[in-house]
Amino acid sequence: MNNFTLCLQDSTRTHHIEEVSSFVGEDSSGSFGILANHMRMMTTLVIGLARFQVNGGQWQWLALPGAVLYFHDNVLTLSTRRYLLDDDYNRISQALQEQLLGEEEQLHAMKESLQRMEKEVLKRLWELNTNRGRMSHVTSG
Repeated sequence: MNNFTLCLQDSTRTHHIEEVSSFVGEDSSGSFGILANHMRMMTTLVIGLARFQVNGGQWQWLALPGAVLYFHDNVLTLSTRRYLLDDDYNRISQALQEQLLGEEEQLHAMKESLQRMEKEVLKRLWELNTNRGRMSHVTSG
């Protein structure tokens, strides 16, 4: 059976998986599969789950917050901020959902913080403008 190498890269590590027989992922055009000796390709994966098999065995699941996929010379490289790898679909689905909810909460908190800072900046600009108006009124009178 023809196989290829899967190279997973995130911000802190690189993991090589040999003898991969198939990969299934999803980009903006939909789901697709890759087998050994596939032509050179590059795409960006959407947020979600991808899967692969080693030697035609059990599916391994990858949870990704998006990734750049590059296949060349029988090496499939996935570059992403981080990934989760598991052979249990339910467990990795739950982990992905928790991760996405956590990121959503962080984004909400960041937006609230930015709104507070924006209000403070506008308040400070208003105070400076008001004080400047008072100063010009005093010096011209």
